[in-house]
Amino acid sequence: MAKSRQLKGRIRSVQNTRKITKTMELVATARLKRAQDRVIAARPYAEALRQVIADLFTPDLADRFPLLRQPAPPGKGGPSRAAVILLTSNRGLAGGFNSNLIKEARRRIESLEGDGYKVELLGIGKKGIGFFKYLGRKLALERVDIGDRPTTDHAAEVVEPLIQAFAAGELASVDLVQARFISALQTPPATIRILPVERPAGQRDSGAGALRAEGKDAGKRDGMIANYILVPNAEAILEKLLPLYVRNALYRGMVETAAGEHGARRTAMKNATDNAGDILELLKRTYNRQRQAQITQEISEIVGGAAALQG
Repeated sequence: MAKSRQLKGRIRSVQNTRKITKTMELVATARLKRAQDRVIAARPYAEALRQVIADLFTPDLADRFPLLRQPAPPGKGGPSRAAVILLTSNRGLAGGFNSNLIKEARRRIESLEGDGYKVELLGIGKKGIGFFKYLGRKLALERVDIGDRPTTDHAAEVVEPLIQAFAAGELASVDLVQARFISALQTPPATIRILPVERPAGQRDSGAGALRAEGKDAGKRDGMIANYILVPNAEAILEKLLPLYVRNALYRGMVETAAGEHGARRTAMKNATDNAGDILELLKRTYNRQRQAQITQEISEIVGGAAALQG
């Protein structure tokens, strides 16, 4: 049985650790609220962009815009390069949050390489960058300055060169590995294809209203009627909207990953605090039992000594 002094030292150590994890849990909770507000604020703009592009999308327009064009496979003369953007955090102590994102990125890289593509990896966050550097993989981009408060400017800086390379026919695709923020307890990793821009799902049905277009795009499209006035025309609007859509997809991935990080850290620190409490209870029970045994032994020795003197 461990000595009382050693047990008291372990109890103090666990108490100090529980204070740290409890503090980190409270900090993560406060940061999670702000990050969650950024996720909620980003959703209406992303939804509006998605809906407008869905309503303007037609097969003939898709052939005229490089960001909508589906490149041919490498074996048929298409681009041989593909890009993967990996979003991770700069700090640990978040459970399996970063490791799950890294596993998802490795699966996507292996899938692309199996299809014959040469994958360029872009890392945002120290954890992902450090892991792939340890494996000896060269990264096309390393950003550790963004942190958990990304902005649209950060997203534009990362994705603008990729948009230009894709439009020039140098890239076949751009995939984003991020955390989907469903709730503070659910932040699963996900791979989102941001280039080429795919037709957004959920296009409106044919009873949506009247499409009125000024310019050469006036008229109906496939029997669907949207309640838009297009000035000057759909081509000019899509030319501006498509890069915005791609930048917004990356920005939304950044804010959702940041919120997911804080949610995962809060959960991990709460579990650590609860575990520390269980360990403390066990150590205190062990200490009390040992102390009681020592007291009982001392009393027995005193009683035995008194009896010996009386005898």
